[in-house]
Amino acid sequence: MTKLKFAKRMSYIKASEIREILKVTEQEDVISFAGGLPAPELFPIDEINEINQIVLKEAGTKALQYTTTEGYAPLREWIAKRMNERLATSFDKDNILITHGSQQGLDLSGKVFLDEGDIVLCESPTYLAAISAFKAYGCSFIEIPTDEHGMDMQVLEDVLSNIDKIKLIYVIPTFQNPTGKTWSLERRKKLAELSAQYNVAVVEDNPYGELRFEGESLPSVKSFDSMGNILCTGSFSKIFCPGFRIGWIAGDKEIIRKYVLVKQGTDLQCNTIAQMTIAEYLKRYNIDNHIEKIIKVYRKRRDIAIECIERYFPDSVKFTHPAGGLFTWIELPEGVSARDILDICLNKKIAFVPGGSFYPNNNKENTFRINYSNMPEDGIEKGLKILGEVLQEYISQSE
Repeated sequence: MTKLKFAKRMSYIKASEIREILKVTEQEDVISFAGGLPAPELFPIDEINEINQIVLKEAGTKALQYTTTEGYAPLREWIAKRMNERLATSFDKDNILITHGSQQGLDLSGKVFLDEGDIVLCESPTYLAAISAFKAYGCSFIEIPTDEHGMDMQVLEDVLSNIDKIKLIYVIPTFQNPTGKTWSLERRKKLAELSAQYNVAVVEDNPYGELRFEGESLPSVKSFDSMGNILCTGSFSKIFCPGFRIGWIAGDKEIIRKYVLVKQGTDLQCNTIAQMTIAEYLKRYNIDNHIEKIIKVYRKRRDIAIECIERYFPDSVKFTHPAGGLFTWIELPEGVSARDILDICLNKKIAFVPGGSFYPNNNKENTFRINYSNMPEDGIEKGLKILGEVLQEYISQSE
């Protein structure tokens, strides 16, 4: 056994529960509701093949060369314009840093803001990979309770006014991972006010915002930012394809320059040809038409998933009804462990993610997350029927 001395942070880092479960779901006969995977049949493979050839033919030496840390300028310009139109921001390309998916934006946020012993405030529950990203920097978490309108602003203000060493607030206001909930306009405004009042940075994560099935789009928290304290992430993973690993973080130019510095020490830059391919695709094709195809499929799968939950799950089970995104959230009766349910389901070739990992402190084990975007409709029906039968039997025996 090695006697090497590792960094303290290695004691904070644990394997992603989702990634471990996904190893099981690689078996072809497993019906998986586990990962937040887009539907692969919707990837624009032919168009990407065409665009790749164009990029290599017309700008091959540039596409295969290093580029700036900030990223490919035409792509950053498109992102800024898109955010201004959709999220009521006022960005230009110099407000945008291209990252390896929005996940790298979270990791860089830890590098920029967090010292050991600092405190991060987050929704309860929250995205488990964000927990992992921040925890590596030796922080602790305070979970702020949420309801159907988002984070409880009264609790948030009480915490901000009474506790020191709060460096960062992390939120997913639109189609939240894992719950699928969306914040109200009032709470978005209030978060921006509190961020300014207490001079605390906010990272507003928005990987799912384009995937709205119903209702009106809302402005970002950033659009109400009076002090420049709020940063927002985005990604092409859910609206184009995740394999390119191209996302971004956007914010005040002075703060983004700090992100650029830490990214230079991490990987120098993101993949040049991937950035140029996406930019050329956006120039030649209408991405809104592509997103509409995705929404049509996911809306149908969401509806089937909700219908199956209502039909097959016990009445004592609660669930969310997301207006977009990839997930619905299941809450079981108190004392029922989703991990025990998962063990039974894996033997029946059904997978999901237990909810405990989405709580940085409390490990509330009577919850789990269902993804409906990746499975075909017949798989959703079959898988949730089996899962419902397992729940009916387990809960009836535990009563």
